[in-house]
Amino acid sequence: MGLHTTGQYGKRKPRISGEIWLDGEELLTADPDRVRALRGRDMAMIFQDPLSSLHPYYTVGKQIVEAYRIHHDVDKKTARKRAVEMLDRVGIPQPDKRVDSYAHEFSGGMRQRVMIAMALVNNPELLIADEPTTALDVTVQAQILDLIRDLQKEFGSAVIIITHDLGVVAELSDDILVMYGGRCVERGPVDEVFYAPRHPYTWGLLGSMPRIDREETERLIPVKGSPPSLINIPDGCAFNPRCPYADLPKDNLTRTVRPELAQVGDAHWAACHLSKEQRERIWTEEIAPKL
Repeated sequence: MGLHTTGQYGKRKPRISGEIWLDGEELLTADPDRVRALRGRDMAMIFQDPLSSLHPYYTVGKQIVEAYRIHHDVDKKTARKRAVEMLDRVGIPQPDKRVDSYAHEFSGGMRQRVMIAMALVNNPELLIADEPTTALDVTVQAQILDLIRDLQKEFGSAVIIITHDLGVVAELSDDILVMYGGRCVERGPVDEVFYAPRHPYTWGLLGSMPRIDREETERLIPVKGSPPSLINIPDGCAFNPRCPYADLPKDNLTRTVRPELAQVGDAHWAACHLSKEQRERIWTEEIAPKL
């Protein structure tokens, strides 16, 4: 999703449907040179593994300087000053010295701070964070999330965070889009999706989360089965082989017709063949009491 938005999908362009809009401009049909001009300036990305994302042969300062000078007509001295400012802003100690360090000379958390500095150096309108805390320990994760939240407010950037960690979602997000098999199955405000979810896959995600208020002997509720192959998506609802409620809709709809997103609240949408009454009954009687 993040790579499609920024236009970085490798040599073989995959088949893509739909639209991607940024500030009134459609990106999928835009000229590649135009997308290249937007990338890094109007939209930027934080990758999940900063060690493999940062170039090992160049100092972090040189990489930030390059990202800045591509979009600004400034000399190296001015760009270096900007790099030092950004390293300082993301909490790198002695930024005037560490600007000349290499990626391997930083800890994992500090490398991710460098990636954030590089992503924000041009004040982008959109910041895409792809699993930004996956490789970090819990304490550093919290620090990075706090940093992203603070910088989002300071720079005014919109943030799309791609993650499997619902704790991260609860910490940072205003709205949630739940995906399964490459498609959106539920979206809405964070409170509604967490406290009144309307798709069986979302129920499964919430049920499988560890909670500190559960008894130690209480078992987690796993989502049965395995995720589908994206080159062989099941007919109908992609979640149907794993869904315990797949037989409830009439006429075998779940296995034959792909459900479209339907409005289930003011700003809440779900793609499921279960009726409103069935969803509300299952949530109230079966799912919510176990969470």
